[in-house]
Amino acid sequence: MSDRYEAVRVRISGKVQGVGFRMWTRDEALRLGLTGWVRNEVDGSVAALVAGPDNAISTMIERLRRGPAGASVSGVETEATRLEKMPTDFRIT
Repeated sequence: MSDRYEAVRVRISGKVQGVGFRMWTRDEALRLGLTGWVRNEVDGSVAALVAGPDNAISTMIERLRRGPAGASVSGVETEATRLEKMPTDFRIT
């Protein structure tokens, strides 16, 4: 496992709105020491920016594939991204 810091944009599709997905995502990210944001999208998906150690990001992506109780995740798309400045917290936007 590496201590490199990375940032990944994630789009989660399925039954992911109206089930506490954003709050759950924030809580899981904070447990893993990650920073970034999460938000609902108009198409019914949830988008997130997750930044931190690459091993924690990998763990977070696996957790996003399952989601919280009540969610039904049908897809998770990820895209590595470069940030000029790393976020300092994890926010619901």
